[in-house]
Amino acid sequence: MTEFRTLRVDEVDSLYALWARAFTAPHIAPLYEQDEGRLGRTLVAADATGVLAVVYWLPREVRDARGGVRRVGCVSSVATRPDARGRGLVRRLLAMAADAMTAAGCAWSLLFTGTPGVYAGSGWRVFDRPRVDGRFAAAETLDAGTLDAGWTAGPAGLGDWPVLAVLHDRYDDRRPLTTVRSARDWTGRVPVWYGPPHEILLVHEHGTPMAYAVVDWSAGDVVEVALADGGAAAPLLRAVAAEARARGVRSGCLRAPLDPPIRSALTLLFEEWERRDEHTGMARPLLLEEAEVRAVVEHPLAVHWTADYF
Repeated sequence: MTEFRTLRVDEVDSLYALWARAFTAPHIAPLYEQDEGRLGRTLVAADATGVLAVVYWLPREVRDARGGVRRVGCVSSVATRPDARGRGLVRRLLAMAADAMTAAGCAWSLLFTGTPGVYAGSGWRVFDRPRVDGRFAAAETLDAGTLDAGWTAGPAGLGDWPVLAVLHDRYDDRRPLTTVRSARDWTGRVPVWYGPPHEILLVHEHGTPMAYAVVDWSAGDVVEVALADGGAAAPLLRAVAAEARARGVRSGCLRAPLDPPIRSALTLLFEEWERRDEHTGMARPLLLEEAEVRAVVEHPLAVHWTADYF
């Protein structure tokens, strides 16, 4: 008989076996184990053979359309054992998760997926994530890759997180869809996502940290940026393009909203580019109305940085 309930301690190995079959994602278990309340938020369909399907959720503090902070239920690591597919197990678990998130005071639910059809019938709707693809600016465009007088750029380590956190918090102070990061996030969650092949490029003006970019150099993807002020956009994007050319990386992607300073400096990053749709984010209202949730996820300045995925 199939039971629908929270995960038991003696079923953790069965859960990990299911995830190992469903995903090639080494971050899942390390992130999951950082959540002290994970067992009570891991909803499973199980029988005598083990875990058949799973929906895991966790609460995160996410900014709304006005910059206020809301508790949001983040759905992650949804999977079904191949021999149990086609039985509606995930749909039932998603309904249970929606009830649990609502009872926990979550304003809405958020998830990211490459298979949106799995969730559409349960009330989640897709939204577009900011993305610009392009060919990195040539050296001659960058004045041989040099920065203006007083500006310097170099790598930062994950141990420099207090410096990065100041820039991050200032840049995202009221930015819709961003997560409020704690020190624990910086020392636990961020390193899981931003280890190699990612590198953090930190830009200074006369020795003062002014901006950073996190770049996955295996793909040339800029996955996070932060600016102390708009004047730091040009030096930051110029430095990223120069580093890309030095590494022989010809093209890449900027996964950040095109704030006016970023948009005006985009020619320093890419010599040509195009905006692409990426409908992999999904949201579902819980305590808020649908229109309020769409105002968050569709806001032109909204972004959910990679290190805040769950």
